[in-house]
Amino acid sequence: MSPHKPHRRSHRVWAATAACLALGVLAACSAPGDTGGGASDTGPIKIANVNAQSGQLSSLGQWETKGVKLAIEEVNKAGGINGRTIQLDVLDDQGDPTVGTNLARKIASEGYVAMLGTAESAVTLAMAPILKDAKIPNITSGQSPKLAALKSPFLFLNAPTSVTYDETLAKYLVDTKGYKKIAMISNNGTYGTGEHDAFKASLQTRNVTPLADEVVTPDQKDFSANLTAIRQQDPEVLFIGAEEVESGLIVKQARELGVKAVIAGGAPLGTPVYVTTAGADNAEGSVVSSPYLGNDVNDATKAFAAAYKAAYNEEAELHGAKAYDGAKILLEALKKTGGAGGQALADAIRGVGRNGLLGQFAYDDSGVGVHATQIGLIKAGGLVAEPTS
Repeated sequence: MSPHKPHRRSHRVWAATAACLALGVLAACSAPGDTGGGASDTGPIKIANVNAQSGQLSSLGQWETKGVKLAIEEVNKAGGINGRTIQLDVLDDQGDPTVGTNLARKIASEGYVAMLGTAESAVTLAMAPILKDAKIPNITSGQSPKLAALKSPFLFLNAPTSVTYDETLAKYLVDTKGYKKIAMISNNGTYGTGEHDAFKASLQTRNVTPLADEVVTPDQKDFSANLTAIRQQDPEVLFIGAEEVESGLIVKQARELGVKAVIAGGAPLGTPVYVTTAGADNAEGSVVSSPYLGNDVNDATKAFAAAYKAAYNEEAELHGAKAYDGAKILLEALKKTGGAGGQALADAIRGVGRNGLLGQFAYDDSGVGVHATQIGLIKAGGLVAEPTS
């Protein structure tokens, strides 16, 4: 190696730094997530919304994106943040962790101060290390316990984890209703695994062992063998740990095979896509654990639902509501930092105590902000609250 090469490299680094200073664009030369001064403090504030806009999870991603857009448009119409508009860029992760990883690198290199999404836990898990290194706060709609286990100071959840969803569900099914004969069917994706493990753990604390514990894949379409094994056990309850479309397919096929059990699960069972896929008659009576049980719960949910309907000509539901909550939390934090990102923005998000559509947000050191769900039932194709008394 030539003895002159280190000197030449040092000269190049000095020259690059001098160029940044001379041009007055030090912020543009800063590490991703930094919040340096300069002209960039007067332009639009760039926020990325990452969700599946195509593929099997696209309905989920589109609901989320609509909730985010609604919140951003409200702030921009009111003058933005310190007079700066919010630039929202919607990026399609296709429900694919590899695509998500590439998008995380794009976000880290193109001046985004924060990311909203994804709704898919596996994609969020793939993106989290890159965003953490870049000091870019991310408010996700994923609910896998693995997200909370990361304890990344830059990762925040806008809903409870599966542990909360399924403890509420088990308490209702076993403690309140007295069911003991329970079967399970879950997929082995990140979401399904989280649901499976959380619900099974909650059953175990009640000394209940599942009669059947069937595991499928996220893209499986034929469940006849799994459901035949479940039918032979004659369960009172069939727990489903899967996303909207797959849950609907499972229920449709279960009813066709003569499975009479009460259907129970987390938030996916409270969506129109689940009901449509399963068929309204098949979905009737499904037990749903969710932090959002409809648009008529209080004045805040009514106002949100009215604005959502006016903007998109469709009824609001959980996923749009929690994405809206997450966006409002981010916007409130940006007001505190004057639009700055990085560690200051992460600290501001953690300090937000919003009374949101999903409940009272109070972030803990694992990034979880909401810690309770409620029980709803599917009746006449819609989700309604189960009376507490």
